[in-house]
Amino acid sequence: MKVLKLGIPKGSLEENTVDIFKKAGWRITYDSRSYFPDIDDPEMTCSLVRAQEISRYIEDGTLDLGLTGIDWIMENESDIVVVQDLIYSKVSLRQARWVLVVRDDSPYQKIEDMEGKKISTELVNFTKKYFADKKINVQVEFSWGATEAKVVEGLVDAVVEVTETGSTIKANKLRIIHELMKTNTQLIANRAAWNDPWKRKKIEQIKTMLVGSLQAMGKVGLKMNVSKKNLEKVMSLIPSLKAPTVSTLSSTDWFAIESIVDAKGTRELIPRLLEEGAQGIIEYPLNKVV
Repeated sequence: MKVLKLGIPKGSLEENTVDIFKKAGWRITYDSRSYFPDIDDPEMTCSLVRAQEISRYIEDGTLDLGLTGIDWIMENESDIVVVQDLIYSKVSLRQARWVLVVRDDSPYQKIEDMEGKKISTELVNFTKKYFADKKINVQVEFSWGATEAKVVEGLVDAVVEVTETGSTIKANKLRIIHELMKTNTQLIANRAAWNDPWKRKKIEQIKTMLVGSLQAMGKVGLKMNVSKKNLEKVMSLIPSLKAPTVSTLSSTDWFAIESIVDAKGTRELIPRLLEEGAQGIIEYPLNKVV
């Protein structure tokens, strides 16, 4: 029997990735010491791999499919197939950014001020190429971790670091002076696996279900009943992914309405729907929107 080899990014995206797969229909289980999780699909195996390395293992065929960021694909210059953008992160749907960071009291104000300076980062190859393309001579060194601390302590002139909100950077009395790139998670495949009919069909199945899970994030379903005289007013209040479904109840003077809406807006929406005559409102969670 053929098996698809899946790489799960170990680290900040790990828990969220497992949760998204669960919502998509696959249950992944493992303990803290295991690098080979179990998955409830006999046609798949899993490996926990650092996001920085996944694209390399996809390229050489060690893995067939995996999730990692655009940043690490570019850093490794990997020859892979990008199956789908999956814009999610540890805490939100915002894209993460790689930014040039200096101390708050630094005289440097723009990227050109880095001429002849020392920069520390995990994203070495990309950073070197980025500055070379701009014809700015810098010394780029690899950071094994605690990257921001290096500029705080004055070990380097600046760092290139990843951030979502910039709050940690500000908290450490640092300042962003330039954005190098935005990144988000990609579902990527090995080229030979993508060209294999069985594996490609399996990859397409996974893509469809993952995208459905991501589209359901932050959304809920709403059901309600409304009389004919109040139908137009209630319909005007309902934001919807598509046009709400309206069906006639056994009484021709009443209708059932069903819609998908943003979860964060229901605390204001539901009271307004009640005021306009909606009854029997039910809010329910969603796992997938396909």
